[in-house]
Parts: sequence; structure tokens; C-alpha cells
Amino acid sequence: MATIKDISKAAGVSAGTVSRALSSDKSKFVAKSTKQKIKAIADSLGYEYDSDSKDSKKN
Repeated sequence: MATIKDISKAAGVSAGTVSRALSSDKSKFVAKSTKQKIKAIADSLGYEYDSDSKDSKKN
């Protein structure tokens, strides 16, 4: 399983940027192109998204 650090190294951005990009409530603080790049890398590395995120708790 990939970590945020793995994704940040592959994307050439900080771990904080990766965290914000993958967070539904904080992703507005990351440029759209960067967010797309990070999500593509996360998917290719097999990153497992948190199923207990705030969005899923609301439902």
C-alpha cells in the first residue's frame, strides 16, 4: 500500500499538499492540475482512500 510520503515523492510536492489534495474538504486549496496529478499517481501506486472519511460519515 502506498503512503502519502510515497505519493509526494513521486509527484514532487510536499506531503501536506498530497494530504490536502486527497481530502474532500481541503482540496479547494490545491490547484486543479496538481490535484489531478496527485490522484492519478495515488491510483497508480494503489493508494487506499480512507473509507471512514467525513463524506461517508454524513451518509
